[in-house]
Amino acid sequence: SISMFPISHFPFFPSPPGSQLPCFHGSSTIRHLKERFHMNLTEEQLQLLVEQLVDGSMRSLTTRLYDGFQYLTNGIM
Repeated sequence: SISMFPISHFPFFPSPPGSQLPCFHGSSTIRHLKERFHMNLTEEQLQLLVEQLVDGSMRSLTTRLYDGFQYLTNGIM
């Protein structure tokens, strides 16, 4: 079981007040970040999504190539 860390604990949500960072300028940045966290899903839906993402990653050629690269260059398996 994965312990979830509420996204509301991140100090920059819902938006960084007075931020000078260019990445936070524009209306879509925070919305896109929230979409990547799938905040609209229930716990059960999120668990299913994570399982699907892991399954897809495990069958991915690019994942295997990257894992091989990490093993050869850093000894990480």
